[in-house]
Order: sequence, then structure tokens, then C-alpha cells
Amino acid sequence: MSAFPIDYAAVFQALPGAALLLTPQFVIADANEALLRRAGRERHELIGRLLFDVFPDNPDDPDASGMRNLRASLERVVATGVRDSMALQRYDVEARGRPGTFEERYWSPVNVPVLDADGRVRLIVHRVEEVTEIVRAGAGDDPGDRVRREAELFTRAQDLQEVNERLRRARVREREVVLALQEAMLPAPRPVGHHRAAVRYRPAVGALNVCGDWYDLAELPGDRMAVAVGDVVGHGLAAACVMGQLRSALSAAARVADGPARALEVLGIYARSVEGAESTTAVQTVIDWSTHTLSYSSAGHPPPALLHPDGTVELLDGATDPPLGARPEHVDRPEAQVAFADDAVLVLYTDGLIERRQEDIDVGLARLAEALTRHRGADAETLADALLVDLLPPGGATDDAALVVVRL
Repeated sequence: MSAFPIDYAAVFQALPGAALLLTPQFVIADANEALLRRAGRERHELIGRLLFDVFPDNPDDPDASGMRNLRASLERVVATGVRDSMALQRYDVEARGRPGTFEERYWSPVNVPVLDADGRVRLIVHRVEEVTEIVRAGAGDDPGDRVRREAELFTRAQDLQEVNERLRRARVREREVVLALQEAMLPAPRPVGHHRAAVRYRPAVGALNVCGDWYDLAELPGDRMAVAVGDVVGHGLAAACVMGQLRSALSAAARVADGPARALEVLGIYARSVEGAESTTAVQTVIDWSTHTLSYSSAGHPPPALLHPDGTVELLDGATDPPLGARPEHVDRPEAQVAFADDAVLVLYTDGLIERRQEDIDVGLARLAEALTRHRGADAETLADALLVDLLPPGGATDDAALVVVRL
């Protein structure tokens, strides 16, 4: 916290580099003094107007690509919430006082998102440095030498832009591979007896924010079902591989272990041999319809929620232990049991569903409880969709989110 108030509007205007503030629709919200000087414009000529209406491509240059390249960069920032640095661009600017006359200009732009508390892009800072004089600088006064140096520098900049674009396409392909792997590891569950369950998985926004979370449902002897969710630290292919190993191990342990605590204990032992499994969180539950009881144990995971038929919500936090690899050895994991009535609802989830930046987790848990109470009459599938709509930010979650809803 600053010791004295800061006028950020004044700071923006005083920045030595030229900068625009844009809305996610690319409308100019503000421009600093350096930008106005560089562009030769007055403030009223820019504010409230679409960027590309104010700074169009040179219509007499069929090879002009500055506007197209800039739009692509801005669209990437809005879609991913990630800063995008562009290669050197030739973007001619209409001469002040001479409509239709464009001056050859070169720029080095960077576009930076300004995110709100839910990770949505609220503004884009478009910072641009003019490098026209650097491009035109030469070793001597020979015009031919200057033109050759301009052409070489610009060509290299365009080559760099093409390399950057290939890297972006490669990241998109990697994301597609990761998502395909996620779907293979987390298929839609088969019906477990006559019981009604729904599962959902939503990857985080951003290039590779996927594959850290899992869910699992398994039919057990008698009228019982094991339900679990877990969350591996990290994202991408590495987290996907760890997730697959841990999910399979816990699913196997739940089928033979004497209760959820013992299943998590077996998982913890196995996790010690899996690189990247440290600090994984998980919660295992066993539903027994014959006794109308629910047993559970948690390894550092957010508590399951039990929605009772009267609309009250009980957070199952009576058997919580540290995450995998973060607890003393030779200490039994805790296990708790709770009774449930017909038509109650059990909800397991990962933290991406409830947590927000700079917000206490209790606020997210209260938001979950309120949504469950409001939709308590819905079937499992409808309730799962309603929870995603109510709890995930409109622009997408900044972390993976897995969800299991079981109508008891």
C-alpha cells in the first residue's frame, strides 16, 4: 500500500512512451500525451472511436498489413488474457492536415491486458514505440544504402513475426493435444446402478491452462459408490501425465481399500514415486445407500458440499489432512461419516470452481452454498450446468474446474 495517494491518470499522461487504452472492442478509451504528439492528433479526434477508424491502413498500398497484424494481436490478448509483443511493423499514418496522404512510419508495438478480479480483460494497454528514424538510419548519406538497410531490417522483422506466428500455432496444437488427452482420461462416466450423477470439466482460459484436475466414479460391492476429485499442481502436458497416474491409482485403491481414508493413504504412498505429484489435493467419498451414510476423507482439498432436501448446505470438512506429500508418515488419515436423506445432493469440485483472485475462500464457499440452495430442485445434469453458470466468471475461469454432482 502506498504511503500517499497516486494519481494514476496523471502518471499515464506523463509516461514517456506513447500509449493508448483500448476497450476489448478496440475502442479508444484514453491516449497519453506522447501518443498524441507521435500521431499528430488531438484528444477529441481519438477518444470514443474505433482504433482502426482512426488509424486505417494506407489504401494506396496493396501490401499494407499493419492494421491486420495489429487486430490479430489485440484479438489474441482478449482471447487469452496474455501480453502480446509484436515484431516491428510498417504502419503508415495519415499526414496531419493532408487527408488521404500517408507518411511511411515504422513502429514496435506491445499489447498488454488489464484484468479484473475475475481474470477478465477489461482494458488493453497498447504501447507503441516509433522506430522510423532507426529504420532509416544508415552508415552514410547514400540513398541506395539507406534503402537497402531499411529493406533488410523490415524483412528481418517480418521473418520474426512469421516465426512468432508459427510458435503460436504450435501452442494451439499442443493445447488441442492436451484437451484430447484430458477427454481420454476423463470420459463421461458409465451409469452407476440407478443413481443419478453428472460430471463437468472446464479448462482454464489461456494457452495451456489445462489438465490439472480429475474426477472419478466407481461402483462398489453392495449399493455403494466411490466418488473422488483431485487437483495436481500445475498445467499442461506434465500435469496431465501426473493426473492420469494419480487418478488411476486412486480409482484402483478405492475399489479394494477399507474406506476413503485408507484409499487416500495408498495414493499418498504411490505419489511419493511420481515426480510432480507433490502437494496434489484430493477428496475421496463413499456413498452407502443401504445405510444412508456417506464416508469421506480429504487430502488438503476444498470440502464436498451436501445439500439437504430442506435447502441447507453442509460442508464436509470433518476429515481434512494436508495434501499428498505434506503430512507426517505413520499417521493415519482422518475419516468422517455423515447421514443423508433421500433426494439430498452431494457435490464434489476443485478449487477453480469457487476461488477468485484476492478473495477469501469462504466467500467462494458461501457463493456455492447459495447457488445449491437456489437450484435444489434441479436434477443432477441441470444442477451441474447451473453451478457452472453461477460460479465461473463470464470470461472463463483462471484455473481448471472439475465438478461432480450426485443426486442421493
